[in-house]
Amino acid sequence: MQCYVYRSRRKPGSFLFLPEKGNFERVPGVLLKIFGEPEFSFDFELGAERKLMLAVEAPEIRRVMQENGFFLQLPPSEEDKTAAC
Repeated sequence: MQCYVYRSRRKPGSFLFLPEKGNFERVPGVLLKIFGEPEFSFDFELGAERKLMLAVEAPEIRRVMQENGFFLQLPPSEEDKTAAC
């Protein structure tokens, strides 16, 4: 599955993953309002074997994108950062 990643200018560290470039149709309007104008960052092939720098595995991201039409990555909370140390 091809994955298109957009970053938020308003919420640093927040990213939207989409299965179709520029197709925000299934992203709720409220989320886009909070996220701000999405800025295209990069695209890649999201295969099951793909290693990501996220706590979520590639198959879970694929599942969420297929069900919801998008995947939202938020920056780690301060608690998450402290627990990782």
